[in-house]
Amino acid sequence: MLYVCPMEFDEAKNKFIQNWGRLGSSWGINKTMAQIHALLLISPNILSTEDIMEELKISRGNANMNIRALIDWGIVTKEYKAGERRDFFSAEKDIWEVGRRITQERQKREVEPVLRILNQLKTIEGKSEEEVAFKSAITDLEAFTTSLNGVVDKFVKSDEHWFYKSLLKFVK
Repeated sequence: MLYVCPMEFDEAKNKFIQNWGRLGSSWGINKTMAQIHALLLISPNILSTEDIMEELKISRGNANMNIRALIDWGIVTKEYKAGERRDFFSAEKDIWEVGRRITQERQKREVEPVLRILNQLKTIEGKSEEEVAFKSAITDLEAFTTSLNGVVDKFVKSDEHWFYKSLLKFVK
């Protein structure tokens, strides 16, 4: 059995934020954007831009630009605090919902443009061996991408219980 030393809260918090930042590039966002998301995700309270800047040691411009992007992705919301002139922010805490929103945004930014291009490319006309091979490859790629997009779409529109039930059926 592997023994793991207990970690102090500040060390654990920093490690989570740093690693979430590195993971961000896997889902199509920059390191700072992911770090801001991580900070808001684990914060029990809403945070101001100044709080985020101080915690992550980033500039106001960097903080504002990345907060706006997180709002656009639908995983961070702007909050208002009575008596305060500053804006405050919070992250969606339901990880299932975060995953769905990230998947939906990536689908919109990555898969849908590819499908549009593949649909255009398969309209070529020609009878040469090279043209027929090209059209066949493009058609197969479009069919695969469309199927994959259908699975992703089902995930985005599903609830957690349906997904796990379906996954268990698939694994068996």
